[in-house]
Amino acid sequence: MSFPPPTGVEDRLRRESRPMYNLKNKNILVTGGAGFVGGHLVEELINQKTNVVVADIFFNKKSYLLCDRSIDKKCVLIKQDICNYKKLLIIIKKYKIEFIFHLAAQALVEEAYKNPKHTLDNNILSTINVLEAVRLNPQIKGLVVASSDKAYGKLKVAKYTEDYPLAGDHPYDTSKSVTDLLSTTYYKTYKIPVVVTRFGNIYGEGDLNFSRIIPGIMKSIIKNEQLKIRSNGKYIRDYLYVKDVVSGYLLLAKNINKVKGEAFNFGSDETLNVLDLIKIVEKNLSKKIKYRILNTAKNEIPYQSLDYSKIKKTLGWKPKENLKSSAEKIFSWYKIMKDNN
Repeated sequence: MSFPPPTGVEDRLRRESRPMYNLKNKNILVTGGAGFVGGHLVEELINQKTNVVVADIFFNKKSYLLCDRSIDKKCVLIKQDICNYKKLLIIIKKYKIEFIFHLAAQALVEEAYKNPKHTLDNNILSTINVLEAVRLNPQIKGLVVASSDKAYGKLKVAKYTEDYPLAGDHPYDTSKSVTDLLSTTYYKTYKIPVVVTRFGNIYGEGDLNFSRIIPGIMKSIIKNEQLKIRSNGKYIRDYLYVKDVVSGYLLLAKNINKVKGEAFNFGSDETLNVLDLIKIVEKNLSKKIKYRILNTAKNEIPYQSLDYSKIKKTLGWKPKENLKSSAEKIFSWYKIMKDNN
């Protein structure tokens, strides 16, 4: 006598047999699309012939999206805080949105320490609004939510896997944990087509937050300034190139019927402390970086590294770039930006 497979297995087998979602000509909303990662995502969505609507609270003329690339001429830009639920619904109705990438967030740990209410309000409420909008608008066929390695909190393991519990000792960590949990809640309760991404430290052209290590290094070289390191220089992170991040987002979107309800780590093979990272950049740019360790960072997690074997096994994703292959083009972007200003 044979028994039917468990419900979880049935669901997985059913999803694996579903066709890929075609993004071409779809109306796609990118929240936070004027930001560092958002600009790269919008660029690639345009390349793939989608109709992109960007909702953001701030459009910086120096950003990757707007600086001398004409990307903004090929999409709709809307200055709007999506914490305003009614305004979000108006955007979705007006532009007949069919897919959403939710990247909007207050993304700085240091800012979260200084202004926890703003961070929690922004990161949690915006996510609730997007999830609720997807629940009430069945024409939206998929939602990719950007979470973070910080959603795990501080774990004493070499590599974080997706089955570790979410935690958070500090405001930013907690805001990402809640974002993650809300997405899972809406999938399990309402079966909305949502998938969650957890990335390590993302770097690349267009990051204008110079308190982060890679932009800080580029600025210090170009301006011949001393680099100020907020940490003790020994914090360890995965470093992931922004184009690899975008390829991960798009891979999940195209396979939304297969991956909905899941969370995926996107890590790298470069798990480095800050001082080792500086040495790699120095070698590849043939530049000497002057730095001073301030050791003033608060609420930072000393060690984090993501196991990305799940996304590799499920969809074949793995990082294609590293600091050695990307350092020169990143440096060139910042140099051109300086020369044009």
